Amino acid sequence: MKSLVIVESPAKAKTISKILGKDFTVKASVGHIKDLPAKEMGIDIEHDFTPQYIVIPGKEKVIKELRKAAKEADTVYIAPDPDREGEAIAWHIAEEVKDKKKTLYRIKFNEITKSAVLEAVKNPGEIDMMKVDAQQARRILDRLVGYELSPLLWRKVRRGLSAGRVQSVAVRLVVDREREIEAFKQEEYWSINAEFEGSSKPSFWSRLFKYQDEKVEIGNAETAESVVSSLRDSRFILASIDRKKRKRMPSPPFITSTLQQEASRKLRFTAKKTMAVAQQLYEGIELGEEGAVGLITYMRTDSNRISAEAQKAAREYIEQTYGKEFLPEKPPVYKSKASAQEAHEAVRPTYMTNVPEQIKHYLSKEQFSLYKLIWNRFVASQMAPAELELTTFDISPEQQKGRTIFRATGSVVKFQGFMALYTEGTDELLDENESLLPSLTEGEGLRLLDLQPKQHFTQPPPRYTEASLVKALEEKGIGRPSTYAAIMSTIQDRKYVQKTDGKFSPTELGVVVNDLLVERFSELMDIGFTANLEEDLDHIEDGKTKWVKVVSDFYAPFHGKLAEALAVPGKVKPQDIPTEATCEKCGKPMVIRWGRHGRFMACSGFPECKNAKPLDGDKPAQEPVETDEKCPKCGSPMLLKSGRFGKFYACSGYPECKTTKPISTGVKCPEDGGDIVERRSKRGRSFWSCSNYPKCKFATWNKPVAQKCPQCGAPFLGEKWSKGGDVSYVCLNKECSYKVEVKKEEPTAAGV
Repeated sequence: MKSLVIVESPAKAKTISKILGKDFTVKASVGHIKDLPAKEMGIDIEHDFTPQYIVIPGKEKVIKELRKAAKEADTVYIAPDPDREGEAIAWHIAEEVKDKKKTLYRIKFNEITKSAVLEAVKNPGEIDMMKVDAQQARRILDRLVGYELSPLLWRKVRRGLSAGRVQSVAVRLVVDREREIEAFKQEEYWSINAEFEGSSKPSFWSRLFKYQDEKVEIGNAETAESVVSSLRDSRFILASIDRKKRKRMPSPPFITSTLQQEASRKLRFTAKKTMAVAQQLYEGIELGEEGAVGLITYMRTDSNRISAEAQKAAREYIEQTYGKEFLPEKPPVYKSKASAQEAHEAVRPTYMTNVPEQIKHYLSKEQFSLYKLIWNRFVASQMAPAELELTTFDISPEQQKGRTIFRATGSVVKFQGFMALYTEGTDELLDENESLLPSLTEGEGLRLLDLQPKQHFTQPPPRYTEASLVKALEEKGIGRPSTYAAIMSTIQDRKYVQKTDGKFSPTELGVVVNDLLVERFSELMDIGFTANLEEDLDHIEDGKTKWVKVVSDFYAPFHGKLAEALAVPGKVKPQDIPTEATCEKCGKPMVIRWGRHGRFMACSGFPECKNAKPLDGDKPAQEPVETDEKCPKCGSPMLLKSGRFGKFYACSGYPECKTTKPISTGVKCPEDGGDIVERRSKRGRSFWSCSNYPKCKFATWNKPVAQKCPQCGAPFLGEKWSKGGDVSYVCLNKECSYKVEVKKEEPTAAGV
């Protein structure tokens, strides 16, 4: 007897073929073979939203080969991935290769290992039509939104735009966060830090926790200096020592979202890259004579479940590698969220014999990095908790015991446990003021070595990284494990969101589209509504509701809102930005205007005057001014020009000589001696950086002042403006607190 197994990918087919042997033919569909048509909606709204699937162009040959192989086989097993998308692929394949004389079987496995594949073949099932319906509902909802919203965006903003049901909500998160940052009002505060030494070393730092029975809230330098002065001559004692033993539990094994977050933090992988590399590890890697082996379980999962066999293998490995003391008494059980599909397992290695370092030479650098991350996280999740001793010193002036307190904290690892292998990364920079504390006795006197006031400023909420945005999407119930990577890619591909230094910010286009959708489709853009719709899709899969009802309940109000929005005349665009330039044709002011391809310079007298020009460095907004500067290449006079990122020098010999250079502040870079020059961020904010960028990364938001710091000797100071318009010079050395106010009429920088 000859059997046929159909999977999605050639790599997966190769691994499974090796496992099943010569009695099985394994073919690949290479992903979906059918989908909604690309150039029309493909949904019959009048007849219960019936989808009109067509063969994906280019897949005709694949379908022909699958039909031929199915005809020659005695038994046909369809084995795409074990999720909604895989179930839909299985259903479409079955529709194309079915034969009344043969039974088609659906087989699923969460890992491509010999035992899992043979077990699946031994116990085949049927296609889960409730899972197919859930996928179909998602596909139809997304098509309705995308297909019907696009004409609105074309009419109201510009042609070629598109919107997605879930992606638009993700863009809203980024836009809302950016507005929080822009609205944030920075506030100054000060801390008082003291260095003490006791009967044994080392010395240690502490922070003023309480001052004269009041919580420490110091808002300016004067108050800070006053507090320091009142404490500088005090005699201090170690008023109390508190030691607490704590256990730190390991993190659970990876699910899709946590894998993407941790790979972003530790490996700098995008969500898309993480899933692509994980797919390779799942489908099979050639391990020499052993052949292709699936190294990890299925990577699209929201379940923390681990099989008993995998736990047993992990415990044996831990005992042999680390010792019995690193094993908890019982294998840990990690809870999954209520919506998790418990039929799946967490992401884990398939075989404990495939230690990362031992198979490293078979893997690419990226494969090894991700596999090792998955391995370490899984093994650590099965290890004993770490045991820590947290020590707190409370130090008081002798005369104010308990009324004024400096506090120092430190922790000692008494038993490493899982921390011997792995600790989870974090998205935030933590400053717990912890230090290594000496062994001292309660009540002993301490010598004050140093007492420093330190200036701080409250910080706005951070922009989203890939890790924190995935975390936010998961916490808010937007999307599902299989969609996070696609969401990240789509919002960037559509130019609604940009990523700079690993952090997301909205583009001007993204803000315009977002605001239009929030105004006209408040329910569609509501985070809670989107999360509830995801739950409805889960209920379709569970058989609790029908897919047609979910789609119908969504479409009726959505279509009504769309009709209202289309009836409103006019376009939506950002406001014009005034400039100091004048139109050379009519003399009216020039403005920076929004157009199809972004910002450009235009006459404010439009439509009477149609003068317009590109907004770039070579075609400036203002008339160039000749300077005494000479071109370093040809010796011609340099012109002072204005571009989209501020003023700069350009050779007057253009276009024969295209030399340009930024304007120097007259201050040298402290890192490599280059000139510090003014630049402009994409959002128009001035900053100062080294002229040798990108080789030198020095940058500051404070305008450099050519004055040496009298307190620490730093080569220059920075100009700082208060909310009230007062200006002061501050030292940019974080360890120095020097600050002096200056009169507004004084020059605030040398050389400019």
